[in-house]
Amino acid sequence: MTSNNSASLIVDADCHISSSRFDSLAMVAEDLIEKMDRSGVDKALIWLKPPYTKDIAPENKAIQEAVKRFPERFLGFGWTNPRLGVDQAKDTVTRCYEEYGLLGIKFNGAQDDYVIDDAELAMPVIEHAARFGKPIAFHIGADFFEQTHPYRLGNIAARFPEIKFIMIHIGGAAFPALDRSAIEIAAQHDNISVIGSAIHERAILKAIEVLGHERVCFGSDMPFFLMHARLAMYEALLRDHSAEARSAILGDNIRRVVGDLAS
Repeated sequence: MTSNNSASLIVDADCHISSSRFDSLAMVAEDLIEKMDRSGVDKALIWLKPPYTKDIAPENKAIQEAVKRFPERFLGFGWTNPRLGVDQAKDTVTRCYEEYGLLGIKFNGAQDDYVIDDAELAMPVIEHAARFGKPIAFHIGADFFEQTHPYRLGNIAARFPEIKFIMIHIGGAAFPALDRSAIEIAAQHDNISVIGSAIHERAILKAIEVLGHERVCFGSDMPFFLMHARLAMYEALLRDHSAEARSAILGDNIRRVVGDLAS
């Protein structure tokens, strides 16, 4: 494993863990560490895997505990759900930052069934999260494209230009993907970086071409995709790119976004 002080760590920027193995895909922290070790991944950005009950409180707590136990391996993000109530969602954001010390917060309008830029439901929670000045991540995919269309993240990024936003999946997660729209929107907003998980290979290459290697991040979407296989795909895609580009996409970029590596 590479030294933690190195600027060339391999970081998987899209991993889900759970408080327990509540279904056939759910992984606890130790399971992910094992997968990382076998794949040659130094660090992982982790957020919860939504439980069927929608009770995210113990899952966010599990993220905090995982980071506490494995501080050299995990970068932790919280998860909030406006569908559970705007005030409760705001309280979740505050707890994730002030009590748990997490690095950012994630919104997923596909899993949680809401329009991500809804003026009454989502935007008050996003505005509250933005007050903390930390990165905000969004599932942007074709699975529930009305709720999570890339242009909706463009609306949000324009409203909060001082905040770093993370576009997860580059409009993928279903077919046909919305990668062209996703890349166009990201190109219009310098405060959006993208994670190329659950998306086809050509979209990742196009994102690098249009956005530059500084704004594209490797992610596997574990446990829904296999970490070692997705990393191998990235290494194949990047074999003709510079060493600087490979280091940036495979780890440095996401570390800079979340504050784990100096800009």
